[in-house]
Amino acid sequence: MSTPSKADTLHPEALKGIELFNLGEYYKAHDPLELAWMKTRSPERDLYQGILQIGLAYYQISRGNYRGALKMFKRGQRNLDPLGKSQSGVDIAKLREDARTVEKALRLLGPNKISELDMGLIKEVALTK
Repeated sequence: MSTPSKADTLHPEALKGIELFNLGEYYKAHDPLELAWMKTRSPERDLYQGILQIGLAYYQISRGNYRGALKMFKRGQRNLDPLGKSQSGVDIAKLREDARTVEKALRLLGPNKISELDMGLIKEVALTK
């Protein structure tokens, strides 16, 4: 995982959550991201909540919960869409694009084939250099 150019731009708990996200530990990433979300104001607040929700979408996919995954993708994109291309060292444009790619593939499979999703489509949260 790359580190942001300004380490102080990310809340320390958000950085911990992103590290867990990037390890595929989406459920474990929830708590530190939520803590960072509760301790900051927008737009960082929206960023942390959006990352948390995209992570929960991936977690729901791993559990076979099609509707839950789609619900979390929608919420995550709602938080990330108003943000710019990058913020606080996070490449938001890539995160949005990656999440949309997974969501589109999931929709094409439908609820009965969720287990066939190519998990290689799920990418890390990229940090800007």
